[in-house]
Amino acid sequence: MLNRAPFNEALLSTVGTPKLTKLLDSSPRSRVWRVRLADRRLVIVKQITDGGDTGADANTRFAREVAGLRLAGRASGPAVAPAVLATDLSSRVIVLEHLDDLGKADDWMPGYAESLARLHALTGPADAGALPVWSGPTATDAESFLTLARALDVPMPSTVPNELAGLLERLDPTPHHALLHGDPCPGNDLRTADGVRFVDFERASLGNGLIELAYFRIGFPTCWCAMSVTAAPLREAEDVYRTTWRGLTGKDVPGDLADACAGWLIQGDALVERAHRGTVDQLARVPAEDFEWGYVSARERLVHRLDVVADMTRDHDHLHAVGRLSSDLAGRLLARWPGLRPLPTHDARPWY
Repeated sequence: MLNRAPFNEALLSTVGTPKLTKLLDSSPRSRVWRVRLADRRLVIVKQITDGGDTGADANTRFAREVAGLRLAGRASGPAVAPAVLATDLSSRVIVLEHLDDLGKADDWMPGYAESLARLHALTGPADAGALPVWSGPTATDAESFLTLARALDVPMPSTVPNELAGLLERLDPTPHHALLHGDPCPGNDLRTADGVRFVDFERASLGNGLIELAYFRIGFPTCWCAMSVTAAPLREAEDVYRTTWRGLTGKDVPGDLADACAGWLIQGDALVERAHRGTVDQLARVPAEDFEWGYVSARERLVHRLDVVADMTRDHDHLHAVGRLSSDLAGRLLARWPGLRPLPTHDARPWY
């Protein structure tokens, strides 16, 4: 039964008749088929399912993905997402343009960064309400981060709580309306002849694009394949993003990248896959156990993020104490567990 794409009469009349159907690998949150129609066109059929996400039900994720894809479809230059050909709310099915993925590339990040900036620049204040606002760290996350430091007996500068409170205020997404993908991970970015296009918009939202530009530095925090990007490749990717954004909007990217990275650092849910987010305090688990997601452990992800924030905030006006605490926490983790590995480099990214 799963080898048959769920086409009802409405989809048959709109898209055409399926002739050959292949079920593709996908997350527990969806089923995806590649379908050849009677007229020989290829399309992708995606059905949102009930499992794999404690944070949003299937109907919500379907609505969010459709809204995100349609906003992404505004691109006047090269597309940044596949076109939506048809939808069926009753079965939560989306029929999408089929994209030919060019596959592996050694220098993949500049194209990724350009398309990410182009995606973010598609929306503005007039789009408020079209998608949920980005959901960032909360006061509970900040307290969990402080509790982790206490549990590891790391001295805490007295100004850290106030710095974290200020961080949460600065990360307020309300003034920002960039179209955020929500999970721009390897596998959700496809290399096509016309540039990188993003798929899987189930977590699309409106917020500050820096939240996703931060992926390069902070290690791709929502992705199973955490990676480290440094030196010239990092500078090039960030420069491409900022130049593209400025060219499209006439403005510099708003906000502070150090804030965005610190926001990812204090979110314990960014240590586990989506199905486990919102279930327990993940940072509280770190002193007692090291749990893996993909081929990287939680402590290894955390050490990378701590080092990034420490490095970015040495001379920071508002996060200096948080940076010192981050440096000391990273040192404590490595002293207690000296076998922790650095994250794989960006050229080790998986290709699908």
